[in-house]
Amino acid sequence: MMPFTVNLFGPSPWGFRISGGRDFKKAITISKVNTGSKAETVGLQPGDIILEINGLNTVEMLNVEAQNKIKSCKTQLQLLVER
Repeated sequence: MMPFTVNLFGPSPWGFRISGGRDFKKAITISKVNTGSKAETVGLQPGDIILEINGLNTVEMLNVEAQNKIKSCKTQLQLLVER
């Protein structure tokens, strides 16, 4: 499937968890989506791979770097996702 963009509008929390990262030698992936959350509303699913966070490529990101990028977004979060 082609990568697609999702836009979540704040305020945070966004309602999902991630796993993976350069330190785990795995792509940044959504591991959990909370029921009724903004993430669920835009159709994110566990297993979705996050290619970009607000236009920044995630390939070289450590898990903590990706978490911090997501947490620092208070009003809008844009993700490029591959399923």
